[in-house]
Amino acid sequence: MKGRHYDFLTNVNKPPNYVKIEDNKHFNKHFNKNMNYYICSFGGSGSTVLFQYLSNFGNVYHIHDRFPPSKLQHVGKNNSTEDIYSEWFNNVEIPESDIHNYKIIFIYRHPLQVIYSRLTQHTGPNIPHLQHIKCDNNGNIPLSDVLNSRKDLYKLEQFFDNYTIKQERNYRIYCVKYEQFWDNIPFFNNIIGIPDIKELYPTKYETRKPIRHRHKLTCIYWSLINKMNNKAFIELV
Repeated sequence: MKGRHYDFLTNVNKPPNYVKIEDNKHFNKHFNKNMNYYICSFGGSGSTVLFQYLSNFGNVYHIHDRFPPSKLQHVGKNNSTEDIYSEWFNNVEIPESDIHNYKIIFIYRHPLQVIYSRLTQHTGPNIPHLQHIKCDNNGNIPLSDVLNSRKDLYKLEQFFDNYTIKQERNYRIYCVKYEQFWDNIPFFNNIIGIPDIKELYPTKYETRKPIRHRHKLTCIYWSLINKMNNKAFIELV
């Protein structure tokens, strides 16, 4: 984000931003070296699972930038001499002639699950991740501040709106509801345009964490929850 500095950005326990699965037995047959997938999310929404799955079919990039550009850009240090964080757009536009080789996917999940799985820790806010998704206050946003202010200080709704509301762009965004993904993988494959190979389906691993302050957080995030509930499994914007 212009004019804002984020200190000690890290990428701990996350997959590399760019991956080619060279040793997959289906590699030669199904991997398309010309296809690029941008997996965008505010975290805690299955983006890592989707990243690994789509790595069977093309080059994959993990993106936590809350500001999708009007003209599609490269990410991180790709085609840039600037020291841009690997999960952010880097202001270097992709040529119009190459846009057809990129598919942008925004995957999202119920905000209360996101808060407890990715934004908070037992010791306090998950500051590195909150920095990665470009939160205010350099990522130092305790859950207690959200509860006391009764406001979406993480600005998850802003993040969601930036990807799901139709705007003037030179690319389309596939908006995917995480909760419905697991029962609709064949449909997802058909829409995205990849082969439906059950042996490659991702495995669902979830560690359910207790949701404390459920009533307060539901009130705070009611607008966002309602928007998500009214979305189809996949929408193209």
